[in-house]
Amino acid sequence: MRILVVAESFLPHMNGVTNSVLRVVDHFAATGDDLGIIAPKWPGADKHLRTSCGRRIRVRRVASAPMPGYAEVRIATTSAGSLRRRIEDFEPDVIHLASPMILGGRAVVAAQKLGVPTVAVYQTDIPGYTARYGMPFLESATWQLLRDVHNRATVNLAPSTATRDQLIDHGIERVDLWRRGVDTSLFSPSLRSQKLRAKYTERGEKLVVYVGRLAPEKQVADLKVIHDMPGVRLLIVGEGPERDALRREMPRARFAGFRSGTDLATHMASADLFIHPGELETFGQTIQEAMASGLPVIAPRSGGPVDLVTPSSTGWLYTPGMLDELREHAGDLLFDDAKRLAFGRAAQDAVRKRTWPVLAEQLKGYYHQAIAEHHQVGAGLR
Repeated sequence: MRILVVAESFLPHMNGVTNSVLRVVDHFAATGDDLGIIAPKWPGADKHLRTSCGRRIRVRRVASAPMPGYAEVRIATTSAGSLRRRIEDFEPDVIHLASPMILGGRAVVAAQKLGVPTVAVYQTDIPGYTARYGMPFLESATWQLLRDVHNRATVNLAPSTATRDQLIDHGIERVDLWRRGVDTSLFSPSLRSQKLRAKYTERGEKLVVYVGRLAPEKQVADLKVIHDMPGVRLLIVGEGPERDALRREMPRARFAGFRSGTDLATHMASADLFIHPGELETFGQTIQEAMASGLPVIAPRSGGPVDLVTPSSTGWLYTPGMLDELREHAGDLLFDDAKRLAFGRAAQDAVRKRTWPVLAEQLKGYYHQAIAEHHQVGAGLR
C-alpha cells in the first residue's frame, strides 16, 4: 500500500502528533508499505526519516511560519497548488491526515480533487485551546473549520470515546475510534533507578512526576496543590512557554527539561505517582506510558483519561477544577505503600496488550475501509 502521511506538526518538534506518526510509519516501513510524509518546513530539519528497520522515508517539507507566541509550533503557509502537486507526485492509495487543521485542510481538499481516499486522525482539542490562550471568541470558528476539514475526509478517527462523542455533537460525521499504542518494551518498572531518585528527592520523599508540554492547555500550574505536600517532591519533565513562570510558582519542584527514549522511561519508572492535570486531553499518551512503567495515575475526569484510568484500580479521576480532590487522591496513594503498589501493578496489566504494532494494524484496517468506501462512492456516481 502507498501511504502518504500529511502531518500538521512533525520533527524536530516532539508532541503527541509527531510521536503517533513516527510509530505508525516505523511499523508500516517494517511491513513493506511505501511511505511518504508531508510536513511543515523547519530550518535545518532532515529531509529523510530513518526507521528502525533501516529504511529511509522521504519527508517532503512545505513552507511554514512559526506560530505567534509559540515558536515551537509551525503553521503551514504552502499554497494549495504546491501541495496538490506533491500529492500527485507520490500517487498514494490513501492519505493519513495527522491532526488536520491548516495543512491537513488543504490536503483533504486536494485529495478530493485527485480522487484519493483520506483517513483524518483527530488528536488536538484546538477549540478548547482557544480559551486557554485567551481567545474564547475563536472557539465557534475553530469548530466550523474542523467540521469543514473532517467532513471532507472519507473516515474520521477519534482517540477516545469522550472525544468521539464530542466530535459527533459538533456535527462531524463518519467518526470511528482508534486509540494509541504504547511501547511496553521501553516503558517498564525495570528501569526504576534509585540513583535518579536520589538526584531529585531528599530524606525518603515520595516522587510525583508530570511529563508533557509546559503550556497553558496542560494546566501544569494546578500541580501547586502537590508542590507543598510534606514528604513529597514534584518532578516536572518537559519544556514549553510556561517553564519560567512555573519555576517561579513552584520553587520546590524539580525541572528535568525535555527527555526522550530510555532517559524519559527511566524518569517515569523512578517516580511513585504520575499526575496529568490537563482537562483538554483527547487521549493522554503519557498516561499510558506511566501505566506501562508501573505507576498509578491521577487525572481529571475529562476526555481521554476517562478511558484510560479505572478509579480505585489503576488510579483516580477527579472532578475538573476540584484541586482539593486532586490533593486528597494524591495523599491516598502516596502515603499508603501497599495500595500504591497494587494500583501500579494493575496499571501495568491494563496496558500490556496495547502495543503499537497492534494499534498500527487496526489503523491499516481503517485505511482499507476508506479505500473501499471511496470506491463504492465512485461506483455509485458512474
